[in-house]
Amino acid sequence: MTAPEIRLADLTVSHERRPAVHHVSGRFAPGSLTAVVGPNGAGKTTLLRAIAGLHPPAEGRVETGGARIALLPQQAALDRGFPVSCLDVVLFGLWVEAGPFRALPRDGRARAVAALEAVGLSGFGRRPIGSLSAGQFQRVLFARLLLQDAPVILLDEPFNAVDARTAADLLAVVRRWHGERRTVIAVLHDLDLVRREFPETLLLARDCLGWGPTAEVLTAANRLRARMMAEAWAEEAVPCARGAVRDAA
Repeated sequence: MTAPEIRLADLTVSHERRPAVHHVSGRFAPGSLTAVVGPNGAGKTTLLRAIAGLHPPAEGRVETGGARIALLPQQAALDRGFPVSCLDVVLFGLWVEAGPFRALPRDGRARAVAALEAVGLSGFGRRPIGSLSAGQFQRVLFARLLLQDAPVILLDEPFNAVDARTAADLLAVVRRWHGERRTVIAVLHDLDLVRREFPETLLLARDCLGWGPTAEVLTAANRLRARMMAEAWAEEAVPCARGAVRDAA
């Protein structure tokens, strides 16, 4: 698996001109395993969506080299009320490969069954997703990522609201992806897990407060600075001044 470098060049991503990610520059090295951490409202989810091409930058750019990117959104953002089976959800992972107007690959169903088995859900293919626990549903979403087979994988709080056994099993999948030299970027809150498993960390508080080896980024001083910045945020923040100056020009 050959993963590209992901580069952020003076990236600002805004909601109604109010920046959620503010002039961030840096690179995710090919095959790197990076945690994105920071306080609530720091722009972590927005950053992943920008990398995935789902939220256009207000300024700057994201350079992905045209690589295929797979995104695991937060469970809370997904509707589990739709009557669909586990197997069907996993098969959605083949959409990029098959396209909207072509039949699935001949071996698609077998690959989906194998992906469910790989995440510990053997025999769950016909189960409706509405009947699953949070941990089981997260396993289904990881199985879909396995079928997408992308060189760049974005995970938004992948271990949130799942039991310890599920978290351990899914972390093993993340280790496998890293071993295959895929680029993995994960939004996380458990700093002990980050220190233990993720060599690189991006500390985000709308601005980038640190990006590099985890031990160098997650210092007490950096974490205090992030907390103080979060406490100073106002709900009606002013628009980005740098952006306004450039717009006027």
